[in-house]
Amino acid sequence: MKRPKPLDLSHHFSDVTNNRKPSRVKSMYKYFAIPGMQNLAGGLPHFSFFPYDTLEATVASPDRFDTRVGIDPSSPSPYPPSTDQLRLKVPKQTDSPDGQVAIDLRTGLQYGTAEGFPPLHAFVRRFTRDYLHPDVPYEGGPEVILTCGSTDGFFKVIELLTNPWMEDKDWIGDRQGILCEEFTYMNAIQTVLPRGLNVVPVATDVKGMKASGKGGLADVLENWDYSRGRRPHLMYTVTIGQNPTGTLMPVERRREIYALCQKYDIIIIEDEPYWNLQYRSARNKADDGQVQEPGAASSRGGTFIDHLLPSYISIDVDGRVVRLDTFSKIIAPGARLGWVTAQPAITARLTQITEVSTQQPSGFVQVMVAKLLLSQQELTVSREEPNLGSWKMDGWVRWLEGLRGSYERRMRQMCETLDEGQIVPLDYDDHHPNGWTVVHQVPMYEFNWPGAGMFVWIKIRSDTHPLVGRYGSQVVCKKLWRFLVEEPFRCLVMPGWVFAPTADVVARATEYLRLCFAPMEEPEVAALTRRFVAGCRAFWQLKSLDDIPDDDDEAAILPEMARMHLC
Repeated sequence: MKRPKPLDLSHHFSDVTNNRKPSRVKSMYKYFAIPGMQNLAGGLPHFSFFPYDTLEATVASPDRFDTRVGIDPSSPSPYPPSTDQLRLKVPKQTDSPDGQVAIDLRTGLQYGTAEGFPPLHAFVRRFTRDYLHPDVPYEGGPEVILTCGSTDGFFKVIELLTNPWMEDKDWIGDRQGILCEEFTYMNAIQTVLPRGLNVVPVATDVKGMKASGKGGLADVLENWDYSRGRRPHLMYTVTIGQNPTGTLMPVERRREIYALCQKYDIIIIEDEPYWNLQYRSARNKADDGQVQEPGAASSRGGTFIDHLLPSYISIDVDGRVVRLDTFSKIIAPGARLGWVTAQPAITARLTQITEVSTQQPSGFVQVMVAKLLLSQQELTVSREEPNLGSWKMDGWVRWLEGLRGSYERRMRQMCETLDEGQIVPLDYDDHHPNGWTVVHQVPMYEFNWPGAGMFVWIKIRSDTHPLVGRYGSQVVCKKLWRFLVEEPFRCLVMPGWVFAPTADVVARATEYLRLCFAPMEEPEVAALTRRFVAGCRAFWQLKSLDDIPDDDDEAAILPEMARMHLC
């Protein structure tokens, strides 16, 4: 069946985007790649002036982390963890005259094209089109452009698709808007707020953004109040390990939301830093209440990726999905490296923005990541020295699966500990007539196991606290956060209000805390979670909250931050 061409979405382009022209300087770069071409045009320093003669690193074998998530480490694994290391060496120059494939400092540290370092761009493009999104339902499929991380990618997408609006200068009818989950990643929101965009929260449930029902996407769009500005034409969403809630959106829900975006002509900006951290044991528990060891999945041959829930791109017949990816969670945040996947007309415009802004990600980072993923495996130099070589595609996928296994073990330790400590016995002073003391078993919090990502989203059951009648729910929740910061617990969790995109969501968000199982060593997860539970238990035993400082007293908190335990 012939696939449709992606829709022309240029009516959503900003005025600045429509005024942009391709870089005249960068237009010359295609000629530099012609074999035998002598450059008398571009202001490119000769590579002999680069002070670096090589870049070298010792890196992990791709099977460093065990893929198993069960509690019995003695059981055999088809792909056990490895302590082997590889040695990477990027030379000053290679024998290859083709700059499109050469991984050396001569090309990696030189001015380059906005799409990114050619060998790395080619690898990411192949991985995206053949492995991650192999059956995109529009003609020709998507293209990719490398970015300086997802934040950079999102900033450029917003530049491409929105016009700034100022309340004291512009007509309300020109104000554009962006939809998002009711609890969301605030760096994205703080990117759009200075541009004057109308931020519109959509209600969520255990499956992510709601398509229908009160506060769901259909409700918001069908009943749009035009006195607030235009109906939103953009949606920002994290569907896999949503930050902060940890939800994993099923395909059926995606189809419902995508159909609404088609009806109302909305572009979906899908931010997926946790796409490989999908937890089958959490899904099994949600289905029948029992934690089960997921079945064996071999990363050799792509089975690992095949078992993951797909992106909106897999159902994107119109080409209205812009996907943000990053190496931050799969290599290192400091790499500041990622990529955007979208229909070619959109990536072409992103290229124009990049040509006159960041130009391309750091050459040092790109060349080292390219060497890690691309160079051919070589023979071991000696038994005492690490191997010379790289991961290649199979190793890259095995690394992703190993990360998932490691994070899933952490998630299970945290959630099992939270399950065990959820109930606290309390004496409410309602003594029995016969002199007996009545002890109530009450929950301090409730939560769902995250389907993906790095976070556990906990709702504080302030209604069970003995002092809620005196102080009110909001004060109890704020005081709990501050109480956990103090000795002897020193446990820093993220207060829910941080993730409230608008003022009317703050009150609901204050009832939540976000815990993270990423920053500590794996053996410490359960112990630090027990510290959090102990703090909650002690808080429920208090007879007064008056001595707990207010949560906005940053001057009292900051000097003690170094001694806190991050959760």
